[in-house]
Amino acid sequence: MQPQSPHGFHPVFCTIVPPHVLDKLSQSDNPDLAGPSRRTLESDAARRTRRQMATVVTVPVAPATDGEASDKPDRTLYDCRHRTRLPGTKVRSEGQEPTKDASVNRAYAGLGATFELLLKAYGRRSIDGNGLPLIGSVHYDEKYNNAFFDGEQMVFGDGDGEVFLDFTVAIDVIGHELTHGLTQYTANLSYYGQSGALNESMSDVFGSLVKQYTLGQSADQADWLIGAGLLAPGVQGTALRSMKAPGTAYDDDVLGKDPQPASMEDYIHTSEDNGGVHLNSGIPNRAFYLLATALGGNAWERAGQLWFDVLTGGQLAVDADFASFARLTVAAARSRFGEGDETEAVLKAWSEVGVPTA
Repeated sequence: MQPQSPHGFHPVFCTIVPPHVLDKLSQSDNPDLAGPSRRTLESDAARRTRRQMATVVTVPVAPATDGEASDKPDRTLYDCRHRTRLPGTKVRSEGQEPTKDASVNRAYAGLGATFELLLKAYGRRSIDGNGLPLIGSVHYDEKYNNAFFDGEQMVFGDGDGEVFLDFTVAIDVIGHELTHGLTQYTANLSYYGQSGALNESMSDVFGSLVKQYTLGQSADQADWLIGAGLLAPGVQGTALRSMKAPGTAYDDDVLGKDPQPASMEDYIHTSEDNGGVHLNSGIPNRAFYLLATALGGNAWERAGQLWFDVLTGGQLAVDADFASFARLTVAAARSRFGEGDETEAVLKAWSEVGVPTA
């Protein structure tokens, strides 16, 4: 069982690069590849442990105002200057001009893009619904191969330059990590097994929607990749994950082959990675892709609205499995759209990935 804060939240330590990827890299014969990934694994493990110990006394960050929440984001960016003390040195506050540091500016823009999608598409003011300030720290540690949300803020590494590049380059990574905060303040999905995979999938879904919304892309125009642009030149791959075709994002001598399953037929039973949260998330990811492309148009509208309805509707149990989540999406489709194309498309999407809805 996860420790719980006095407010009922379970702030967990969530990284964009799965442990199994870093573990594979840490075993490389090349010290330039193994060293940074091994240190990243060790750093993540230590911070995860600290997060678990601190959760019992964690109080969520205060909202932006005591009155009605603002329709404007409240962003603050910090520079860790390659150290690990958070948040670091303040370098940009809300409304200030861009700095000379591209990482700071990209993080600032990504935080704002996520805030805008939640507000414009779903009427939600920040990830907590009450104008929560959005905090980000860049240049974390030396050659740190990850980005994470720790329950309170976002943190970005610069990558090692050999396998991973600066983690602020992918706006969907920013959306992904902030969605862990959205989940924390709503359904509060436990970070283990199928509920943990749903937690990860929610972040991939809304991370992708942030990118699509920002680029003005329809479901058919989107690449449905998570972390495109993060892999360094020479790495055989396009991204960290593919929602369209789980298991195809990379196939590299050093990185290994993308292990994500695309349907329940290939579901991975494991005790690693919190019960395979970054692995089996490919199954609900593909269901969302199938739904969004079947409906067409902008994925954040009908398909995204249904996922948002379930995540925030209060009926999704903290230990929900894929089937219970799927049934709720069917109910949400019927509630919002009736027995039309949307409900039929939801039923078909889950059927194609082998998740029952009856």
